[in-house]
Amino acid sequence: MDLGLQDKVVIVTGGAKGIGEAIARLIVAEGGIAVIAGRKEADNERTVAELRKGGGKAFGITAELGKVEDCKKVIDQTIKEFGRIDGLINNAGANDGVGLESGNPEKFMQSLQNNLSHYYNLAHYALPYLKATKGNIVNIGSKVATTGQGNTSGYAASKGAINALTREWAVELLPFSVRVNTVIPAEVWTPLYETWIKSLPNPEEKLQSIVSKIPFEKRMTTSEEIAGMTVFLLSGLSSHTTGQIIYVDGGYTHLDRSVS
Repeated sequence: MDLGLQDKVVIVTGGAKGIGEAIARLIVAEGGIAVIAGRKEADNERTVAELRKGGGKAFGITAELGKVEDCKKVIDQTIKEFGRIDGLINNAGANDGVGLESGNPEKFMQSLQNNLSHYYNLAHYALPYLKATKGNIVNIGSKVATTGQGNTSGYAASKGAINALTREWAVELLPFSVRVNTVIPAEVWTPLYETWIKSLPNPEEKLQSIVSKIPFEKRMTTSEEIAGMTVFLLSGLSSHTTGQIIYVDGGYTHLDRSVS
């Protein structure tokens, strides 16, 4: 299926690993140009090199996205290299375990800085170019904003704010035909998820407990399944879809688990 992404320039934050990498791979497979922005230069270079095999188009920018100046650098370098921006995928972030009791006010604010601020900052600096192309924004959120999890106040607050900003931006950008949507994963096997599981006392037992509660097919969602929905929303095939918060989670968040 042709998603109409040929030569479209799309920024993917955290695009070197996990969900972000899967999104970048699908953009390139559809003929688009993936601009990967993340803090680890080696990871960016590895993924860009892989995406360029066979003629794919990709570009890496090393940036600490919690810093405003680095967010501006991502936009400025993209424009310098390609002259346009057609899409922004806000994906970077990490469940940092800053809880109400286990954290403190300073750690909470740092969590917001790391997990939320760059969503706004990148959208702000990219906006003139997204208006010019009638591009769009797809945010990657988390089911934690809906369900809670415990001991992750900073991350949950960030993801809840992302849902709210999705609707706010969708309204604000209606006059410019810039669409804004969010994809919500729940349990997705990524390098970060694997690190978290392995940090627990009984990782295999905990993993099986989680998988058993996923209603659809008793399996985790794949990064490629998140990428599929994300890139569909990015494409012209979803041209009348905006302000939506879409769960790609095998029914984990909303279905009654007693049916499983």
